[in-house]
Amino acid sequence: MANKNAKDSLIALLRGVEYFNTHVFPEKQALFEGLAESQAPGTLFIACADSRVSPGLITQTDPGNLFILRNIGNIVPAYGEMLGGVSSAIEYAVLALKVSNIIVCGHSNCGAMTALLDPDPTKLAKMPTVQSWLRNAEAAKAVIGALASEDAGPASVRSLAEQNVLLQISHLRTHPSVAAALARRELILQGWFYDIGTGEVLVLDEESRRTISIEDAITQLEKQPAPVA
Repeated sequence: MANKNAKDSLIALLRGVEYFNTHVFPEKQALFEGLAESQAPGTLFIACADSRVSPGLITQTDPGNLFILRNIGNIVPAYGEMLGGVSSAIEYAVLALKVSNIIVCGHSNCGAMTALLDPDPTKLAKMPTVQSWLRNAEAAKAVIGALASEDAGPASVRSLAEQNVLLQISHLRTHPSVAAALARRELILQGWFYDIGTGEVLVLDEESRRTISIEDAITQLEKQPAPVA
């Protein structure tokens, strides 16, 4: 017999689908009809699989605007390290969908960053795939150690999550499709940090390795040459 909590949660999901079919879809029918045969998202959004992170809600975008890639820790292995779902999604987004932006979004209270900062060997031994996956973020841990020694504050899950975003952006640049699009000035890469408790989104500045406000990020972008159409 199914666990009662599992059954109830599944019923809740089905009720949600029922509401979508009877209320939400009719209000946006024209949108979905337009998306039925093709998609043309402008952005590849790389986020953590954490259930508290909702890219469409955070960005206030409709279906069809974001091509979303999610995994543990919003990680992008350097090209050739782990060819698979992540690398193929990036390649497809850039070459087939021709997205003009790639965003890597980290978040507060990230379980992956917690495990990386203060690993529990007993727990990780039971999750060898997760343990192997987190090696793709190890360099971020080294960075926060160096920053802490320069009086940038003690290492924390938040600081690790922020530096991990910057690390994954550097990994993105090793992917041939991304490197070529950047060379042609057809693509912009940006890192975000999302605070679940406050709803605040900050942008990671690659040069200073610090966060800046959305307003400052917009100002910086307005001063830059636009990507080639």
